[in-house]
Amino acid sequence: MSELDTQGTSPEPWYSAAPTTTLPQTTTPPPAPTYSPAYPPPGSTAYPSLPHPTPTPVPVAPKPPREKRRVGDLVVVALLSAGLASGGTYAVTRSTAITPAATASTAQPAAAPVIQANGTAPDWTATAKAVSPSVVAIKVASNQAEGEGSGVVIDKAGHILTNNHVATGAGNGATITVTLDDGRTYAATIAGTDASTDLAVLTLTNPPSDLTPIVFGDSDALAVGDPVMAVGNPLGLAGTVTTGIVSALNRPVTTGSADSARGQNASDPVVTNAIQTSAAINPGNSGGALVTADGRLVGVNSAIASLGSTTSQSGNIGIGFAIPSNEAKTIADQLIASGSAQHAYLGVSTADGTVSEGSSQRAAAVIRSVSAGTPAAAAGLNSGDAVVAMNGDRVDSSLSLVAAIREQRVGKEITLTIVRGGTRQDVKVTLTARPAS
Repeated sequence: MSELDTQGTSPEPWYSAAPTTTLPQTTTPPPAPTYSPAYPPPGSTAYPSLPHPTPTPVPVAPKPPREKRRVGDLVVVALLSAGLASGGTYAVTRSTAITPAATASTAQPAAAPVIQANGTAPDWTATAKAVSPSVVAIKVASNQAEGEGSGVVIDKAGHILTNNHVATGAGNGATITVTLDDGRTYAATIAGTDASTDLAVLTLTNPPSDLTPIVFGDSDALAVGDPVMAVGNPLGLAGTVTTGIVSALNRPVTTGSADSARGQNASDPVVTNAIQTSAAINPGNSGGALVTADGRLVGVNSAIASLGSTTSQSGNIGIGFAIPSNEAKTIADQLIASGSAQHAYLGVSTADGTVSEGSSQRAAAVIRSVSAGTPAAAAGLNSGDAVVAMNGDRVDSSLSLVAAIREQRVGKEITLTIVRGGTRQDVKVTLTARPAS
């Protein structure tokens, strides 16, 4: 059973019902898929120094077939910051609130950076030229650890959107530097972090006046098969661009909190209603941009799936995940304004289950209890109701409902499709802010 944004604690581990993935068999069966931890154990070296002057090419595994859009498949993945552990235990700050020098808007400009003449055959050279100035390389270092990641310029005031596990990856007291696409490097501080969405905003110290903010797109408008480009700093190779497609939408992805990845007590697991992409993403891409062919930001790259049973991170296998830009923008605006973020709250406890609907059965998130005084109680949801969709998108597990709720804004009205007593019905719910723990 898993707990869906209530004040209590689930009596069983929230991750206990995660399904496994079975790969198709060939003449020589491939190894069963496992999922790498976010970081290497203390005292190890995650990524050896790259050979100079150029890195040795590494063969890329064949890309698996593109899957249909689903909400209910849970995937546990590896975070993407490229870290080098220098011994000791990582100390992670959940939230560091620093008042920004100026509060700037991340409102979406009217015009796209690139106008493509042929939508079926994008000019990726034009896209890369337009987007690259908005993507930065991030380095964090402390006496405990050091690491690298990516980020996106979101306004001219010097705010950089990235992942929480990048910003806090070296622990307390870390120094943070940000290198722009043209090679200029600036010190940075943390404006705010949000562990539950794995997002953070940095503020450049004395930012230049010629920053190029990214243009935000509408991640809700994406469709499976849309072409996309990933831009970032994989393995320290700044300015790397790769292309692919949107392989799936609304993919529930859990990475655990950054502190649990380092052997600390988990405080707030990350569950994302992610964009899955075939664009090559590797360690160090965390916090980088996933953009459409016209140069609009539709996702923040954050995790990859991996094969093998080792504890070290592996590279791209054609399954990468990004936090939708609409969710990222909502959180970033709050972090810039106050250093912290509110999250949507439903107020139910659910479990994976099945429900009969006519002559068929389907997987669902079955409500086990409804907390008093919550949006769920106000909407008339009951124990035993089986949630099978939200806003028309299929829900077929407890964690898929968690991911779908966490993506929403506080105060938004949603439509839950439930099956009660064998009858399907829609229930409108207005989400409120999650109470403090």
